[in-house]
Amino acid sequence: MADIPDSHPRKASLMSRLRMVEASKRGLLAESAMIAHGRGEAFDYLLGERTSDSASLAIREAAARLLVAESPVISMNGNSTVLAGSEAIMIASILGCPVEVNIYYRTSERMESLIGELESLRDRLGRESPEMARESIMDVEILGAVADGRILGLEGPRSLCSSRGIEQADIVLVPLEDGDRCEALISLGKQVIAIDLNPLSRTSKKATVTIVDDVTRAMGRLAEELLENPTTTDWNNEAVLRDALDIMSSSSLRIG
Repeated sequence: MADIPDSHPRKASLMSRLRMVEASKRGLLAESAMIAHGRGEAFDYLLGERTSDSASLAIREAAARLLVAESPVISMNGNSTVLAGSEAIMIASILGCPVEVNIYYRTSERMESLIGELESLRDRLGRESPEMARESIMDVEILGAVADGRILGLEGPRSLCSSRGIEQADIVLVPLEDGDRCEALISLGKQVIAIDLNPLSRTSKKATVTIVDDVTRAMGRLAEELLENPTTTDWNNEAVLRDALDIMSSSSLRIG
């Protein structure tokens, strides 16, 4: 990767962009992946490229709900695997739950590559972690290769899932989600925790808990919050979305 000095004010954003470019060259991403990433960067810029107070509350609520879930699962697509794959493995190791690769543009080659990427991240984290955490990390199961389950209410490749993952889950953590699947999961009675930088998206509006934040920042903070054993609250998701919009509106007014 390029040698970007630590003093650069947008180093984190530029490093994420470089990871996306390299992952695209390796065939991990769909052709539209960079468009989605660029759109997210624009929203994050309006947020000040930081985790807001309301996003921090959403992360805490998400952690509390995941900790009491009976069958949580983390659903990862190409972009989230590249940007927060290691964080997803750490969260799964804390919860003792699987990670499932589930992508819109599904090909056997991409599925194999993304599953292999997550397995490599898991193995590396296991080797680098203290002995007390190593076993739980290495035990994280990466699902998705076998699509023997269905998400009712969806058609086409997006309806495919693992019967031991998304299909049987009671709560799904879905970084970088699409609206159709979010709506379908909610209609099935599942809770959905979404990480989405666009507070106006259908995903943000339909999810049980929406974290309006950069996926890498949010997943890292979520892993930390899980260790604090937070408790659930009388959650108001609309208030979080309104706060994110207020922050973005204030930023645009200052720029103007």
